[in-house]
Amino acid sequence: MPSPSEPLEKLGFLTIGLFDPADPARGHESTLEVIELGERLGFDSAWVRHRHLQFGISSPVAVLAAATQRTRRIELGTAVIPLGWENPLRLAEDLATVDVLSGGRLNPGVSVGPPMHWDDVKDALYPDTADAEDFGYGRVERLLRLVRGERASTFAGKEGVVEEWSDRVQPHSPGLPHRLWYGGASLRSAQWAGEHGMNFLTSSVVKAEESEDFAQIQAAQVRTFRASSPAGGAARVSQGLVVIPTDGATADQRARYEAYVAARTPRTTAPQGPGRLLFAPDLLGTAEQVAEALYAHAGFREVREVAFALPFSFEHDDYVQILTDIATKLGPALGWRPAG
Repeated sequence: MPSPSEPLEKLGFLTIGLFDPADPARGHESTLEVIELGERLGFDSAWVRHRHLQFGISSPVAVLAAATQRTRRIELGTAVIPLGWENPLRLAEDLATVDVLSGGRLNPGVSVGPPMHWDDVKDALYPDTADAEDFGYGRVERLLRLVRGERASTFAGKEGVVEEWSDRVQPHSPGLPHRLWYGGASLRSAQWAGEHGMNFLTSSVVKAEESEDFAQIQAAQVRTFRASSPAGGAARVSQGLVVIPTDGATADQRARYEAYVAARTPRTTAPQGPGRLLFAPDLLGTAEQVAEALYAHAGFREVREVAFALPFSFEHDDYVQILTDIATKLGPALGWRPAG
């Protein structure tokens, strides 16, 4: 097995947090237990997906607020919050509050674009302003300004006897702006994130712009981001792929994992739809086999930080096995050491 030129510095994971609509509390508890397990195993970060009007986490900031009280070290991230559903001022308040509660461990990832199923949800989401809403990068810029502490109001001072008003978002968490991430799938997004001083989350779904080779596309995005960032080669960028090590899996688990990957593989062979979206193949096998595949992956060779995605529809015990194998088998094979 080839050796990496540099050890992997940060190892994280991403979970969607599915739940049974008849018992949503159990699913959310499972997500929190998975995050706690990640901390015990030494992972550097745990990330949650965002799913509106689905049976997944619709409010990741609230879930991570709970996670701050059940963990002490692991970084907590969102991958990603679609800003088309959010008021940047209110979101800035929520993010700063959770960052304070976490002791400075929050890593909010965001993205732009119209909400999915826009025509179906716009009357409920923006009944009076749907046609006027801006779903472009300007929405991120508003969030950045507010998180950085720029003015949100023209009024500050005392009103009455006891009420004190601030003209910027409260609480203010000074370190939070440096931990804001943009989740992008195109070269334009990679360049924009770099130019605006954000960190960059690569995705397991990219736009096939100059190539139909997923790994080469992801590598080009990372290089474009760093070339555009004031931090250059030191700019934080994290690779996202679905990784399923099987070292500790039972025969039944391996069979289900293989069926899952086989069902998803056809969509990875060519760009999909008018947006020419290209999906990454899932990496399934022993830790040694997965490590070999990663060392051969052009995108992985560009990064020192990853957030491997857990498969969507597996059971809690499956996630325990996968995370345990990633932390104890795959991570060390990539030169990573668990956090203390």
